[in-house]
Amino acid sequence: MNDIAAAAPNRVTIRVWGDFACFTRPEMKVERVSYPVITPSAARGILEAIYWEPQMYYLIDSIHIIRRGRWISFRRNEVICFISLDNAKSWMNGTRKVSPIQAGGGAADGTQRNMLALQGVEYLITAEVRLTSLARQPRCNLAKYLDQIKRRAAVGKCFHRPAFGVREFDANFALEENADTTFARRQRELGAEATPLIHYEPLGLMLYDVFDHNQREQGFRWLREEEIKTNRQHFEEEITGLKKTEQNRRRKVYAANERCFEGQKIQPHSAFFQAEIRDSVLQCHPDAVEILLQDMGGEH
Repeated sequence: MNDIAAAAPNRVTIRVWGDFACFTRPEMKVERVSYPVITPSAARGILEAIYWEPQMYYLIDSIHIIRRGRWISFRRNEVICFISLDNAKSWMNGTRKVSPIQAGGGAADGTQRNMLALQGVEYLITAEVRLTSLARQPRCNLAKYLDQIKRRAAVGKCFHRPAFGVREFDANFALEENADTTFARRQRELGAEATPLIHYEPLGLMLYDVFDHNQREQGFRWLREEEIKTNRQHFEEEITGLKKTEQNRRRKVYAANERCFEGQKIQPHSAFFQAEIRDSVLQCHPDAVEILLQDMGGEH
């Protein structure tokens, strides 16, 4: 076990497995081609599907490769358009006729694309849980969130179904106490089906995440409707007694700059690192790997 993992008691280990997985390489523009193993960003997404609050965030520490899966290629129907928010609102209001996206073969909105994916994968994800700057209340303590994560993972609860890269490839999950002990146990249970111990394998440049972990420390949440109303009431109280013209001017300024969220909005930035598997473990902690950032703000 590495020194960083040993020095961080605020960690959780989740075993995940599934029939299919596709962790798409970003350099592939049309056809989907998977990385050979799960990426840290995909691992973070799985944990956030199980439990997440704006007052905490995950740092992926390490990933044990129990079954890396075999390559499988197939073709599937995908869509080339998307539903805009304005159209969805119009459909809900009844002012516009519903126009669904057609994804079947030969449909105008659909297209067939090849996918090079993985079949039969299993990993152990170990992550460090940290608090964001939004955890200002006494009830927002680390022990509480660790307990929530472990209780939900132990009984199979999740906010939405975790997936291996794409939504169709759902991931099963279970709570584990120790990654090294579980890895050895699963090697014995699977026998020949388990991937042999990988002493060393360089994977090259791999996507680390699309959000900077340093910015995620600030946290982000949308304000509730009652909070927005309370802020407006406080503003109206502050301008009471001013002239009508000044009140109207300040209301315009307030409306133009009214904040509906707390924390920091994060612009997407692609982060890559030189991935290496040593003793069947992919080290991912940002303190243990060199992360290279590339601006992606103009592409989103």
